[in-house]
Amino acid sequence: ALHNGEVSVVQPLLVIELVITLVLRRVWIRQQIRPAAWSGGALACAGLAVFLGVSEPQGGQFTPASAHWAAAIIACAAGVAVLLALGRLGGAGVRAALWGAAAAIAWALVAAFIKATTDTITQFGAGGMFTHWPVYALAVSGLAGVLLEQWALQAGPLRVSQPFLVIVDPLVSIILSMWLFGEHFDHDALTVAVAVVAFAVMCAGVVLLTQAAPATMEPAVDPG
Repeated sequence: ALHNGEVSVVQPLLVIELVITLVLRRVWIRQQIRPAAWSGGALACAGLAVFLGVSEPQGGQFTPASAHWAAAIIACAAGVAVLLALGRLGGAGVRAALWGAAAAIAWALVAAFIKATTDTITQFGAGGMFTHWPVYALAVSGLAGVLLEQWALQAGPLRVSQPFLVIVDPLVSIILSMWLFGEHFDHDALTVAVAVVAFAVMCAGVVLLTQAAPATMEPAVDPG
């Protein structure tokens, strides 16, 4: 998906995983899902659909310059470091939120490295991939993303870290897609305003869903 499509389209679609998870929790685990959680899922999907339909992300055909890669990696690493440091100064809730945001930044960078790695495979083949740097950057950033996400999940409640994981990832991915791959959106002021509002609605839906979803994975208790 990242190889053939725009990063600014693929990454926001990850929001749908929350809705699919909610459906699985109801059908598979048979948990009782509150109407507010379903409303949050519907709101997130509606906001996502309007955002992608109105903004029409496109472009992204050129190879990023080395200077752009270096600047993006340094900026993301600095952001992660600052969030980790600030998280250590706060309580469990603040730590989970900030470390979740740090993990999301790492996953956004992973998405950019995936796109670069698949492009390398297309140009040089599977063997030639190992003679170029993106695959190694992907390995390191992927490991960092896993560790950061585990720290965030262990630091505090899931309902605190999950919104940051799901919202910050596409937001940073969109910035990286424009910075590195030249992706762009419709420049009409009204269109941009509608897209921004739609993205905000999507984020509100994510927050509502995560706050209203069951706090544990325990199945509902049968009254009988």
